[in-house]
Amino acid sequence: MEKLKIAMYWGAACGGCDISVLEIGEHILDLVAAADIVFWPAALDFKYADVEKLPQKFIDVCLFNGAIRTSENKHIAELLRAKSKILIAFGSCAVEGCIPGLANLKKREDILSRVFIETPTTVNPKGQLPRMNVNVPEGDLELPAFSEKVETLAQVVDVDYFIPGCPPVGEQVWNGIQKLIGGSLPPKKSYIGCGTRALCEECPRKREKKKIKKIYRNYQLVPNTEDCLLEQGLVCVGPATREGCGAQCIKANMPCIGCYGPIPENSDQGAKMISALTSTLDAESDIEAKTILNDLVDPVGTFYYFSVANSVLKRSKP
Repeated sequence: MEKLKIAMYWGAACGGCDISVLEIGEHILDLVAAADIVFWPAALDFKYADVEKLPQKFIDVCLFNGAIRTSENKHIAELLRAKSKILIAFGSCAVEGCIPGLANLKKREDILSRVFIETPTTVNPKGQLPRMNVNVPEGDLELPAFSEKVETLAQVVDVDYFIPGCPPVGEQVWNGIQKLIGGSLPPKKSYIGCGTRALCEECPRKREKKKIKKIYRNYQLVPNTEDCLLEQGLVCVGPATREGCGAQCIKANMPCIGCYGPIPENSDQGAKMISALTSTLDAESDIEAKTILNDLVDPVGTFYYFSVANSVLKRSKP
């Protein structure tokens, strides 16, 4: 039986998704037995030219992690789409835009100015910003263009399947790989290795529909390990987040921050979480509710931590 040909690529992301592939443990031997890696720049010395020379649809499966932030990301996404039979958005950055997507709250020019001019440790008296093309004695140097906004993989190319998570947990990754190896993939556009319900459904904590008088930041409260974190006053995004991670953060006594993205019937994760949080407030009036909500720092970063780029908002107004 001919081995599968698998590719992996790292776009605008932290690299955790590449590492998560190794979390399948001893199953890595099963993967090696069933598949050959034909492109994985994070682990092996492949060049883009190597991929460009491959026949169309030569790659059986490509796991693409990372959002689309630069012209290079977009070019490689289009290249791997053309060369792959199956393209999978792997991890929260590719699926939802993730933390890179929070940059959509700022204009492109503001980001470049902050990074290269305004930061306290930057020494740039001439206020120079990166140039896309520079001529030096050795030849022309070219940088990828920094895009106006962060986009998800599916906003740039057609995506066959989605595996969410920041990063996807090892069990989930292996679940998806088994389906690939066994040829038992669900219908296209499906999410693999996760459920369709809210994370609260797999959370082991007790929920008693308690109301809260105060919202706490994580460092302000050591919650007990038995009761619902939201009912203790911590913003846990479990009610608006897809199940499938095994509630790992919650089991470590930390609230969910939403990396598995929205549940199917509520495509805007932030809007769903705003509704869930306000329904828990113990307030007799709008004024009292506003007083409680004043303790909420960075609402957009709280409710849309992972999903700005794929939300109804998508970005701040230009």
